[in-house]
Amino acid sequence: MPDQTSQPVNPATRLLNLVIALVNTSVSMTKQQIRTSVAGYADAPSPEAFERMFERDKDSLRDLGIPIVTVDAGGHSDDVGYRIDQDAYALPAVDLTPAEFGVLSLAAQFWQDKTLRTDISRALTKLRAAGAGEIANDAVAGLAPRVRAVGDAYGPLLDAIEALRVVSFTYRAASTGEVRTRTVEPWRIAARRGGWYLLGFDRERQAPRAYRLSRIEGRVRLLGRAGAFTIPEGVDVDALLGARAGRELEARLAIGPERAEALRARGRSDGDGDGTGEGTGEGAGPRRDGRDVVHVPYTNAHTFADEIAGYGDAVVVLSPPELRDAVVRRLRAAARLGSADPATGLTPSPTDRSLDRDGTSTTTTEEQRG
Repeated sequence: MPDQTSQPVNPATRLLNLVIALVNTSVSMTKQQIRTSVAGYADAPSPEAFERMFERDKDSLRDLGIPIVTVDAGGHSDDVGYRIDQDAYALPAVDLTPAEFGVLSLAAQFWQDKTLRTDISRALTKLRAAGAGEIANDAVAGLAPRVRAVGDAYGPLLDAIEALRVVSFTYRAASTGEVRTRTVEPWRIAARRGGWYLLGFDRERQAPRAYRLSRIEGRVRLLGRAGAFTIPEGVDVDALLGARAGRELEARLAIGPERAEALRARGRSDGDGDGTGEGTGEGAGPRRDGRDVVHVPYTNAHTFADEIAGYGDAVVVLSPPELRDAVVRRLRAAARLGSADPATGLTPSPTDRSLDRDGTSTTTTEEQRG
């Protein structure tokens, strides 16, 4: 019998223990066996209390779709057993399309909280072992999210938004470095350009404002009662964060056939020219060394270079030169990571190659081989 002096088992844990026991029983389990061997049922102070507890748990599991089967061993109530019908309970074999696996991979990259990272990694490893995954990599490479850690402020702010409670926190301004206490009616939390932002109404300034979570210092304090304000309909996240977007630039890229679809979807072709790269308009556009020339807008060169480098030799940057150089540096660094001498641990310097005047790469693979 479980230790009667131990801490009571909460109902959710008791339900899980019951499922595990009924799944793993060879034939069935009687009520007496359940009471003496499944953790949580020894908390019942009397047989009647156990009966009520067990009946509630059976109903809860059935409401969740878990098929509990009653096994009559001969007509005596004491011999009635219970088990879970594993044929009805088991999930079908996982058969993901490349696109579906790609979406799961993106979700795993997006949420890098340390409490979930290990479980997510194990789940994706099992799916890859089952045959899903590798073909999906290029389809979603350019969509890989790059969001930094959320920080301690995220949880309290999310609770405050749900309860409609005012919050107070210490905030360091990006432009001046000034540290001040802000009192805010929190509306939403959004991820943009590699960071998390709180959108809300600043009570001191009497205006909507956006705050980067990484600049919140110390503890977020919840003030007053729940339901203290109303979140306006249609909060325009892009408008509130627009001032941080920066000037939009444009890159001219040569993309391999049927590759980097995420970049193609955001860009426009060079037009239906004669192959010189000077045409304009819609259509397939000119080709360069078998590649399509596409113009893609961007605002942050650092983030965009990370994205392009993720495609390897599928994408060559034709212009601007500073973006091309940033991508080449990332590819060279990646090549060095995989080329260290196992005997010495030293990494040979990659052979420098040239870039012609209009930006077409004549380098090896680590420098965007075309």
